[in-house]
Amino acid sequence: MTIRTLSAACFILLMSVTANAQTKISGTLKCDKSDPSYSIDVGDRPGHIMLLGKNTCSYTQPVELNGDKSKDGYTVGSTDASSTHMVSTGTHVTIMQSGDKTFINFRGTTTIKDGKPEDDHGTWIYTGGTGKLKGIKGKGTYKTTVNADDTATIEVEGEYELPQPKPPTKK
Repeated sequence: MTIRTLSAACFILLMSVTANAQTKISGTLKCDKSDPSYSIDVGDRPGHIMLLGKNTCSYTQPVELNGDKSKDGYTVGSTDASSTHMVSTGTHVTIMQSGDKTFINFRGTTTIKDGKPEDDHGTWIYTGGTGKLKGIKGKGTYKTTVNADDTATIEVEGEYELPQPKPPTKK
Protein backbone atom coordinates (compact mmCIF):
# COMPACT_ATOMS: atom_id res chain seq x y z
CA MET A 1 0.00 0.00 0.00
CA THR A 2 1.51 3.35 -0.98
CA ILE A 3 1.75 6.28 1.40
CA ARG A 4 -0.74 8.22 -0.75
CA THR A 5 -3.30 5.38 -0.52
CA LEU A 6 -2.69 5.01 3.22
CA SER A 7 -3.12 8.78 3.73
CA ALA A 8 -6.35 8.77 1.72
CA ALA A 9 -7.67 5.79 3.72
CA CYS A 10 -6.79 7.51 7.02
CA PHE A 11 -8.47 10.72 5.85
CA ILE A 12 -11.68 8.87 4.88
CA LEU A 13 -11.69 7.01 8.22
CA LEU A 14 -11.12 10.24 10.13
CA MET A 15 -13.95 11.98 8.25
CA SER A 16 -16.37 9.12 8.93
CA VAL A 17 -15.50 9.13 12.65
CA THR A 18 -15.95 12.90 12.79
CA ALA A 19 -19.26 12.72 10.93
CA ASN A 20 -20.54 10.03 13.29
CA ALA A 21 -19.58 12.13 16.34
CA GLN A 22 -22.02 14.89 15.32
CA THR A 23 -25.52 14.37 16.72
CA LYS A 24 -28.49 16.32 15.31
CA ILE A 25 -30.77 18.07 17.80
CA SER A 26 -33.93 20.18 17.79
CA GLY A 27 -36.23 21.67 20.39
CA THR A 28 -38.65 24.45 21.26
CA LEU A 29 -38.59 26.79 24.21
CA LYS A 30 -40.85 29.53 25.48
CA CYS A 31 -39.27 32.57 27.08
CA ASP A 32 -41.01 35.08 29.35
CA LYS A 33 -40.85 38.85 28.96
CA SER A 34 -37.51 40.34 29.94
CA ASP A 35 -37.11 40.93 33.67
CA PRO A 36 -35.10 42.98 34.33
CA SER A 37 -35.24 45.00 31.14
CA TYR A 38 -33.35 48.19 30.32
CA SER A 39 -33.73 50.54 27.38
CA ILE A 40 -31.54 53.50 26.46
CA ASP A 41 -32.25 55.97 23.65
CA VAL A 42 -29.09 56.30 21.54
CA GLY A 43 -30.03 59.79 20.32
CA ASP A 44 -28.51 59.67 16.85
CA ARG A 45 -31.83 59.13 15.01
CA PRO A 46 -35.46 58.66 15.98
CA GLY A 47 -36.30 55.18 17.28
CA HIS A 48 -32.70 53.99 17.74
CA ILE A 49 -32.40 52.29 21.13
CA MET A 50 -30.16 49.79 22.91
CA LEU A 51 -31.84 47.12 25.04
CA LEU A 52 -30.52 44.80 27.74
CA GLY A 53 -32.59 42.10 29.38
CA LYS A 54 -32.84 38.72 31.03
CA ASN A 55 -35.52 36.17 30.12
CA THR A 56 -36.43 32.95 31.91
CA CYS A 57 -37.30 30.08 29.58
CA SER A 58 -38.82 26.60 29.69
CA TYR A 59 -38.59 23.88 27.07
CA THR A 60 -41.93 22.82 25.57
CA GLN A 61 -40.06 20.35 23.32
CA PRO A 62 -36.82 19.42 25.09
CA VAL A 63 -33.45 19.14 23.41
CA GLU A 64 -31.83 15.77 24.14
CA LEU A 65 -28.09 15.73 24.76
CA ASN A 66 -26.38 12.42 25.52
CA GLY A 67 -29.62 10.96 26.93
CA ASP A 68 -30.38 13.99 29.14
CA LYS A 69 -33.23 16.41 28.32
CA SER A 70 -33.32 20.20 28.62
CA LYS A 71 -35.69 21.50 31.27
CA ASP A 72 -35.39 25.26 31.54
CA GLY A 73 -32.88 28.08 31.45
CA TYR A 74 -32.38 31.78 30.94
CA THR A 75 -31.08 34.21 28.37
CA VAL A 76 -29.15 37.42 28.94
CA GLY A 77 -28.92 39.51 25.80
CA SER A 78 -28.51 42.92 24.27
CA THR A 79 -30.25 44.36 21.23
CA ASP A 80 -29.45 47.28 18.95
CA ALA A 81 -32.89 48.29 17.65
CA SER A 82 -34.22 50.77 15.11
CA SER A 83 -37.61 51.21 13.49
CA THR A 84 -36.76 48.71 10.72
CA HIS A 85 -34.48 46.06 12.22
CA MET A 86 -32.77 44.69 15.32
CA VAL A 87 -29.50 42.87 15.94
CA SER A 88 -29.31 40.76 19.10
CA THR A 89 -26.42 39.00 20.83
CA GLY A 90 -26.19 37.20 24.12
CA THR A 91 -25.80 34.04 26.11
CA HIS A 92 -28.34 31.33 26.89
CA VAL A 93 -27.83 28.94 29.81
CA THR A 94 -29.73 25.65 29.49
CA ILE A 95 -30.39 23.61 32.63
CA MET A 96 -30.84 19.90 31.96
CA GLN A 97 -33.03 17.49 33.97
CA SER A 98 -29.82 16.13 35.57
CA GLY A 99 -28.78 19.62 36.68
CA ASP A 100 -25.95 19.81 34.14
CA LYS A 101 -25.80 23.04 32.13
CA THR A 102 -24.82 24.15 28.65
CA PHE A 103 -23.71 27.63 27.66
CA ILE A 104 -24.66 29.05 24.27
CA ASN A 105 -23.69 32.28 22.52
CA PHE A 106 -26.14 33.56 19.91
CA ARG A 107 -26.45 36.30 17.30
CA GLY A 108 -29.60 37.12 15.42
CA THR A 109 -31.39 39.67 13.30
CA THR A 110 -35.00 40.75 13.19
CA THR A 111 -36.92 42.65 10.55
CA ILE A 112 -39.47 45.16 11.89
CA LYS A 113 -42.59 45.99 9.88
CA ASP A 114 -45.34 48.33 11.11
CA GLY A 115 -43.71 48.34 14.55
CA LYS A 116 -43.84 44.54 14.93
CA PRO A 117 -41.05 41.97 14.62
CA GLU A 118 -41.42 39.73 11.57
CA ASP A 119 -38.45 37.58 10.59
CA ASP A 120 -36.41 36.86 13.74
CA HIS A 121 -33.67 34.29 13.24
CA GLY A 122 -30.03 33.66 14.00
CA THR A 123 -27.20 31.31 14.78
CA TRP A 124 -25.86 29.83 18.00
CA ILE A 125 -22.78 27.97 19.21
CA TYR A 126 -22.06 25.93 22.34
CA THR A 127 -19.29 27.55 24.40
CA GLY A 128 -19.20 24.99 27.20
CA GLY A 129 -21.04 22.83 29.66
CA THR A 130 -20.91 21.24 33.11
CA GLY A 131 -20.94 17.66 34.38
CA LYS A 132 -21.36 15.10 31.60
CA LEU A 133 -21.70 17.97 29.09
CA LYS A 134 -18.29 19.48 29.88
CA GLY A 135 -16.43 20.14 26.62
CA ILE A 136 -19.58 20.09 24.45
CA LYS A 137 -19.17 21.61 21.01
CA GLY A 138 -21.79 22.35 18.42
CA LYS A 139 -23.76 24.94 16.55
CA GLY A 140 -27.07 25.59 14.91
CA THR A 141 -29.81 28.01 14.00
CA TYR A 142 -32.91 29.39 15.65
CA LYS A 143 -36.14 31.09 14.67
CA THR A 144 -38.13 33.23 17.12
CA THR A 145 -41.83 34.06 17.11
CA VAL A 146 -42.79 36.96 19.39
CA ASN A 147 -46.22 36.37 20.93
CA ALA A 148 -48.86 39.04 21.61
CA ASP A 149 -48.05 38.95 25.36
CA ASP A 150 -44.35 39.75 24.65
CA THR A 151 -43.28 36.18 25.39
CA ALA A 152 -41.31 34.40 22.69
CA THR A 153 -41.37 30.91 21.21
CA ILE A 154 -37.98 29.80 19.91
CA GLU A 155 -37.36 26.81 17.64
CA VAL A 156 -33.77 25.58 17.62
CA GLU A 157 -31.95 23.01 15.55
CA GLY A 158 -28.35 22.06 15.15
CA GLU A 159 -25.78 19.49 16.08
CA TYR A 160 -23.40 18.71 18.89
CA GLU A 161 -20.55 16.46 19.87
CA LEU A 162 -19.02 15.56 23.20
CA PRO A 163 -15.34 14.87 23.76
CA GLN A 164 -14.34 11.22 23.67
CA PRO A 165 -13.66 9.77 27.13
CA LYS A 166 -9.97 9.60 27.90
CA PRO A 167 -8.58 6.09 28.25
CA PRO A 168 -7.52 5.18 31.78
CA THR A 169 -3.91 5.91 32.54
CA LYS A 170 -1.59 3.05 33.41
CA LYS A 171 -0.05 3.13 36.85
